[in-house]
Amino acid sequence: MSLYGSGGRSSNYEYVIARVRSRRASLFDDDDYRKLVRMGTSGIARFMEETEYESEMNELGARYSGSDLVEYALNRNLAKHFDNLLKWSEGALYDYIARYLRKFDAWNLKTVIRGLYSDAESADIEDDFIRAGEFSEARLDALLSATSIEEVVESVDDTIFGASLADAYEVYENQQVLVPLENAIDRAFYETLLDGLPDNPERDSATGLYVQFLQAEVDFRNLRNALRLARSGADTDPAEYYIAGGTLFDQQSLSQLTGNMDNLVAAVRDSTYGNELDAALSELEDAGTLVEFERALDGALLAYADTLSNRYPLSVCPVLSYILAKEREVDNIRAIARGREAGLDPDEIEQELVIL
Repeated sequence: MSLYGSGGRSSNYEYVIARVRSRRASLFDDDDYRKLVRMGTSGIARFMEETEYESEMNELGARYSGSDLVEYALNRNLAKHFDNLLKWSEGALYDYIARYLRKFDAWNLKTVIRGLYSDAESADIEDDFIRAGEFSEARLDALLSATSIEEVVESVDDTIFGASLADAYEVYENQQVLVPLENAIDRAFYETLLDGLPDNPERDSATGLYVQFLQAEVDFRNLRNALRLARSGADTDPAEYYIAGGTLFDQQSLSQLTGNMDNLVAAVRDSTYGNELDAALSELEDAGTLVEFERALDGALLAYADTLSNRYPLSVCPVLSYILAKEREVDNIRAIARGREAGLDPDEIEQELVIL
């Protein structure tokens, strides 16, 4: 995939949005999730074989079983669908989607680093890849052949991750923990989302809508990091986790709010997201665990994307909303399969799901 694959053609919003609406209609609904949480892993596998995951389940069934089979089938299906988005799209729409799908380059890079850190087999690392980003097959093969984390860092020095990952590697060498590396990867992705886009585009223009969505993504990532720090009680400088590009926080305000959960939620309620996210914010206030907070945040971002999609149906927003919804489906099914294999009861698993 290349950001420059659109060849200067005009965008084909009508065609792509029609295809996306069809795909979104076939996603699992909340009733499907409630059925799945009451099945064993073999029942989940049989259920998926009767859905659009059939080909992936059949292709991988000889190599894997249980939750591994489900998870790898999910990853492969996700990559297929997002690759289709790029094949359908032209012009600026292609570029918007391609830029956003770099999140899977970040995923794959973290997957390799985690695998090397834990001495995982190369084949197991590869099975966790989601081939939906900008990295070429040659780049992914090079990452898989790396024998050290230092080699991985050097191999991506010409990408958006290069500079920040190189700086983080020095911290990693001293501390021998992955958090600095993973944080550097996330920051590189989010802080380059808005590179080259206008600072103040018209809000209802194609670019303006795209910028609004990306700013919300950055805002919610900052909020997630702030919530984690606030709940952890760790003596960590919030500035180390701050991502530039959003509208909700600057570095100073985020550092101040991190120490007070109620003030954090109040700041979001008083922001441009407040009216649309009122229900999700109430859930945030009522949530008792960090998992519940993060689940509510995921639902809030999806709700915001849906709001933009409904307000501007002929724009990039329905496509981005579909991407989030598809990711939600994959994350939910993965959580169900892993939970059932671990012997969790249905109510416990449902607490891990994003159900709107």
